[in-house]
Amino acid sequence: MSETVLDTEARVRAAVERLADASAHGTTVAPVRDLIDRDDVVAAYDVQRRLTQLRVAGGATVVGRKIGLTATAVQQQLGVDQPDFGVLFDEMAHPDGSTVPFEMVPQARVEAEVAFVLGSDLDTASLDMATVRAAVDHVVAALEICGSRIDGWDISLADTVADNASAGAFVLGTERRTLEEVEPGEVVMELTIDGEVVSWGSGAACLGDPLNALLWLARRASELGDPLRAGQVVLSGALGPMRAVAPGAEVTAAISGLGRVGLRFGEGGG
Repeated sequence: MSETVLDTEARVRAAVERLADASAHGTTVAPVRDLIDRDDVVAAYDVQRRLTQLRVAGGATVVGRKIGLTATAVQQQLGVDQPDFGVLFDEMAHPDGSTVPFEMVPQARVEAEVAFVLGSDLDTASLDMATVRAAVDHVVAALEICGSRIDGWDISLADTVADNASAGAFVLGTERRTLEEVEPGEVVMELTIDGEVVSWGSGAACLGDPLNALLWLARRASELGDPLRAGQVVLSGALGPMRAVAPGAEVTAAISGLGRVGLRFGEGGG
């Protein structure tokens, strides 16, 4: 094995250890781009994969994926031209209207999204829009609580990918709609925190249509040998700007055709 390969392996292991330690202790750490190049997507997903394995070994169950970097402005900010994705675990899910412990997600920020729940696997050799649409069982409004284990959200592409695409927790709405009942690309969204509108947007803000994001993920997951499966949840990406929250905050998203979804954050200090 070459010295370069050995060096890369050591750096990936070091990045895994840094982020795993942050998760275990509920702290934040320095960016990992001092260990893996800020644009090294392959190494970053390797870190994410190993952290996922550790989490599953600890008893967590994978229930889906989240897509990030679907907004053009955010892609430009990080100097990338495609989305990224992370893994959703059962312990991240919270019921609509529930209280989420504020300490659960480091440096919490919220965003409203369209979520897809799959009715069939997306593991065919050729994936197109018709195949993806047919695989969707239903669509719901969703809130994603993003969190970063990187100090001050000082992230590059490699940092956020390695850190599970900054996934923290999520809440799904209770109003289920089929794709015959709602077109995700046509929805409009309004996000409120403590009754004040803080973010708004539309389905078009998510790669032109949240279904485009789902198709991108289905292809990427298949390429990596871990295709999307029936029953999994896919958070398709923000419909408007992400917003920071404070302990005790009440958050509600209204998405046309999909109704409302909400949560409250605990007061903190626990």
